Amino acid sequence: MRNEEKVVFEYTLRSRIKCNLRIFWKTLRKSPSALVGFLIIVAYIFMATLGPIIIKYDPTPKLSKRFLPPSFEHPLGTDYAGRDTLAQIVYGSRDVLSVAFLTAVISVTIAFLIGVTSGYIGGKLDAAVSMVIDVFLTIPGIPLLIIIAATIRRALSPIEVAFVISFVSWAGLARALRSQVLSIKRTEYIEAARCLGLSTPKIIFNEILPNLMPYIAMNTVLSIIHSIYAQVGLYFLGILPFTTLNWGMMINIAMFNQAALVNPKGWYYLLAPIGAILLLQLGFILFLHALEEIFNPRLREY
Repeated sequence: MRNEEKVVFEYTLRSRIKCNLRIFWKTLRKSPSALVGFLIIVAYIFMATLGPIIIKYDPTPKLSKRFLPPSFEHPLGTDYAGRDTLAQIVYGSRDVLSVAFLTAVISVTIAFLIGVTSGYIGGKLDAAVSMVIDVFLTIPGIPLLIIIAATIRRALSPIEVAFVISFVSWAGLARALRSQVLSIKRTEYIEAARCLGLSTPKIIFNEILPNLMPYIAMNTVLSIIHSIYAQVGLYFLGILPFTTLNWGMMINIAMFNQAALVNPKGWYYLLAPIGAILLLQLGFILFLHALEEIFNPRLREY
């Protein structure tokens, strides 16, 4: 009987994946904005993975090429030391995207495990977990993030930065998932699953999780957007240890060390990371429309 259940579960999972992929491609074909957002995200992923292989970064200062405007040789100009700005954007995208995606995975996983478990089990566990969630929601996220980051006196890996940002960003989704589970667990099909003797993990992952996927998918993208702003902001403020190729540190150097706001020669170096951040955020925001149509049939036009 267990083998039959496993086969049925695998077949159902494959069917759901195939169905969602068909809906995904139909949505992209029908929605130009979602397609544009998807292509922007793919382009940034390509830049972060294969860009450093194609475009080489030379950290050697070349004072004769300081603050050059965009040209064929340097499409985004050069910085205060004559180094290519495009190469810095390409190399900096690796850490930015790595931290963004890792933060989304970590924060959503923590929120799912805490929120769903608390809502489904209930009782004293739910009361204790809800108190912890309320504490995290009450504490201002940005000041807490700055305090945590300021206590660290060494360079952090992308995984460590992701854990720091995730520490202050999981509570909101956990609260939302808990509320959804409190409503879902009283439905007839969940009661039927209990009567059939299904274990708690099977009920959570087979019956409850599919109903939570819209919230999880949307909040994953929103968590990526939040993470990009958070990490760039921390590097811009100089709170995290110095990393020259991070986009936030590029903005910091351009504004405070080179006075780009009043020095026209530094505008290109300032606008390059700002433009890269805004374009990436635009891609994720446009892609959200595709996710809305995938998980909400009433929004589809086909």
